[in-house]
Amino acid sequence: MIELTSYPDYPFTPKKFDRGSGIQLNYIDEGPVDAAPVVMVHGNPSWSYYWRHLVLGLRDSYRCIVPDHIGMGWSDKPDDDQYQYTLQSRVDDLDKLINSLNLKQKITLAVHDWGGMIGFAWALRNPERIARLVILNTASFPLPKTKKLPWQIALGRVPFLGAILIRGFNFFARGAADLGVITPIEHDSRKALLSPYDSWNHRRAVHRFVQDIPLKPDDKAWALVAAAEKQLPTYKDLPAFIGWGLQDFVFDQDFLAHFVRDLPNATQKIYGDAGHYVLEEKYQELVPAIRQFLDRHPII
Repeated sequence: MIELTSYPDYPFTPKKFDRGSGIQLNYIDEGPVDAAPVVMVHGNPSWSYYWRHLVLGLRDSYRCIVPDHIGMGWSDKPDDDQYQYTLQSRVDDLDKLINSLNLKQKITLAVHDWGGMIGFAWALRNPERIARLVILNTASFPLPKTKKLPWQIALGRVPFLGAILIRGFNFFARGAADLGVITPIEHDSRKALLSPYDSWNHRRAVHRFVQDIPLKPDDKAWALVAAAEKQLPTYKDLPAFIGWGLQDFVFDQDFLAHFVRDLPNATQKIYGDAGHYVLEEKYQELVPAIRQFLDRHPII
């Protein structure tokens, strides 16, 4: 056990799970052990801290399970020869963690950013285990053909330069904390979001996520993401909640439109004055809205 209670609104004692080869995955497990589980999957470059307000708003009645991906948050940060920093590895890690918890009920899958691709790729092999969806500024499909990768992210894929910017200057994590919101994040919360990424080696996963973005069919992650896109419409009859900040220069209105098209019955909370980190900016509205959605659609 480790204690990270010095972070604002993060009064949790995370646990550790050995995902194999002695590599430890950090995760939150809050709420009654026999309650309906809500698995919250973060993206890049955040960690379980991003979901803190939702955990606090649900843990009295729901079991909240929130992993830090390997190399992220307070999970281990192994070298490349010890761990494959790929989408498939992320999906495998999530699968191992969930199976280790021996959950008896179906799962509410909550996703943000890369968490969408990880979570929906996990659902490819476990569709019968999904009861409800909570979707926040994310994707479960490749970049739309009409769109280009934003230059701020494309720079991170340039050999050598990308490593210098992301791992040397922390360009990606600091940029996300500032450009991912319209209302600036409170100083101590911003510091907490950035705290795991304090050195060249501790920013490895941030860089690898950027390099792993699937842009063409021969990219490693493409097949999984394309399969997740094909499966997305099959969830149209599941209870789904979409929360979205429209001022997101990556996961913009085209991404939102794709989810709305494939999940036409989803409850929607759309904010014109919020960005990528929509839960960071709008938690006072989103948390009770998500709680109401879950209460209204109990797992039978």
